[in-house]
Amino acid sequence: MRHTALSLALSGLLAFTAVGCAVTRDQSTVGQYVDDATITTRVKAKFAEDKAVSAMALQVETLRGTVQLSGFAKSSAEKSRAGVLAESVPGVKQVKNDIVVKP
Repeated sequence: MRHTALSLALSGLLAFTAVGCAVTRDQSTVGQYVDDATITTRVKAKFAEDKAVSAMALQVETLRGTVQLSGFAKSSAEKSRAGVLAESVPGVKQVKNDIVVKP
């Protein structure tokens, strides 16, 4: 009886977890989605901590460890610094720096 209750509880938890985390296009597992979300959060946190980068003006998206940066920078130095910060985050495989420098 106790094993049945435990099995039902675990099944419910797994179903809740699977529904709560949406796997997006080109992500094969919920774990991969969580890893990408963690990388995105860490990159944004690095931007927020760095005085040379405007975290509010830059967007970060991660797919399978590839980080894509977009938005507008005030200078090429800010764009470059954002790329360096993103590359320093554990789990990042590649950075696509599509940030545009305002003229």
